[in-house]
Amino acid sequence: MRFLTAEQSVQHLLKTTPPLHFNGTTQPEWQTWRRKFRRNLVKHLGPKPEAVPLEVETLERTQLDGYTREKIIFNPDAFSSIPAYVLIPDGASAANPAPAVLCAHGHGVGKDGAVGIVEDYQKQYAVELTKRGFVTMAPDWRCFGERKDRDEWARRPGRDGCNIAYLALGYFGYQLLQLHISDGQRCLDYLQSMPEVDGKRLGCMGCSFGGTITTYISALDRRVKAAVIVCYLSTLTDALNDRGRGNTCGSQFMFGLRQHGDIADVAGLIAPRPCMVQLGSDDKCFIVEDALAAFGHLDGIYAASGKRENLVLAHFLGGHEIDVETGLAFLEKQF
Repeated sequence: MRFLTAEQSVQHLLKTTPPLHFNGTTQPEWQTWRRKFRRNLVKHLGPKPEAVPLEVETLERTQLDGYTREKIIFNPDAFSSIPAYVLIPDGASAANPAPAVLCAHGHGVGKDGAVGIVEDYQKQYAVELTKRGFVTMAPDWRCFGERKDRDEWARRPGRDGCNIAYLALGYFGYQLLQLHISDGQRCLDYLQSMPEVDGKRLGCMGCSFGGTITTYISALDRRVKAAVIVCYLSTLTDALNDRGRGNTCGSQFMFGLRQHGDIADVAGLIAPRPCMVQLGSDDKCFIVEDALAAFGHLDGIYAASGKRENLVLAHFLGGHEIDVETGLAFLEKQF
């Protein structure tokens, strides 16, 4: 047989079974797998930039109905800056610290959709969380919002800005996904530094690409005590299938992942901590049948961890969007 194209090569490679795709049933098997898989994941994500001290500048402060919205900016490393909105409920204080949620936006307008400045599929979920008593932080990830690159640099016809950023940063030894994760961890550092926040009660939530970020940060940083992964859990077989979907980009690309496991294995590193997975019945981006198959694999990991009850499936009627109320209720229950 001849394999002339990259697509044909990928279809052949997808027939193999990754050696660390979890197949155990007992807690000792899960513990051994978790150590090996996490070690390989960290290795393939590559280096992190050296962190610089948190020097946060508050750009604006706006009092809204029941909460204050602050716009801040800070440098996580020597060559980057993160603009973010932080929403603080009126009742939160040093004497009454609140739980906090890192709100990871997906593709589109960046942080503005999460905090209600514009309307999109995120349904201003950071605002809704804050109205329920959570401090929330919504940063712009690299390539989005105020961190979007100039069209002249990245978005010539037919080019994806995420892909260009991935390739450009790769020349310097960095993977874009690892930089996103590192940025998210610096955001967790900032939340823990706030007097209004109980630093032991941190969650993470996001839809689509925000689900990617939620999955990886929650998998690799145990400060996240509960995660809500929305419209992202899936398999690489579906992302790379021969039906023309090609559902991936430079921001979500994990070098070497299929060499060892799959997306549900990454989510499995969150176990035994509480995790909700939301699936839209009419999601055209992450197809529900494939997402359910990935959830079944994740369910097996949680069962082996001894905390199957900590994994919750929210299969809602809808498309590629957040089921806000269900996610809020889940996080309230955890904190």
